[in-house]
Amino acid sequence: MTRTSPRSDTQGAVTARYDRIARFYDLIDRPMDVLGGVASRRRRLLARAHGAVLEVGVGTGRNLDVYPPDTVVTGIDVSAKMLARARQRADHLGGPFRFEQAAVQQLPFADATFDTVVATCVFCSVADPVAGLREAARVVRPGGQVLLLEHVRPRTRLLGWLFDAINPVVRRLVGPNINRRTEDNIVRAGLDVVEIRRWGIWREIVVRH
Repeated sequence: MTRTSPRSDTQGAVTARYDRIARFYDLIDRPMDVLGGVASRRRRLLARAHGAVLEVGVGTGRNLDVYPPDTVVTGIDVSAKMLARARQRADHLGGPFRFEQAAVQQLPFADATFDTVVATCVFCSVADPVAGLREAARVVRPGGQVLLLEHVRPRTRLLGWLFDAINPVVRRLVGPNINRRTEDNIVRAGLDVVEIRRWGIWREIVVRH
């Protein structure tokens, strides 16, 4: 069973963690992108985005320069300090970007607002991931898509136990849970997965609405 601390996973606690690490976040994440090959997979997945795009957990805006030119991107995040950095990056890039402080579990948008919803390394940190996944599907138009790039709890017993054991330390230091069962959460949310690519602990997932 995946163990997380309810006190450490409240929305307020998640927001505080990311406010605290916002100025270091890109530095923390860079080795994973380069050495883990995540950057190339991020580009491949986001090349599928089209139309009106909602990026949940936009963070410091590291995906903004990856989107196809025909997209109009709205980014949300729970952390005001992360959003401040995303806005700085957007100002540098130019383009049709807008930002709002919000949580994916309670999206401030009407049903069927977006053609694409994107989340990269987000549902490892969401206080209620199943509710967040349902909200992501709610705001997608019929025929639209949800694009997910997430790391998950290893399936092997020993590695799974190890990730459970060190998860509280990792969460406290750098923010995310490393033992989320995201594939199971997608099923619990009732979403329709049409494509999934697995490599190690990483998943590229396409959900159609």
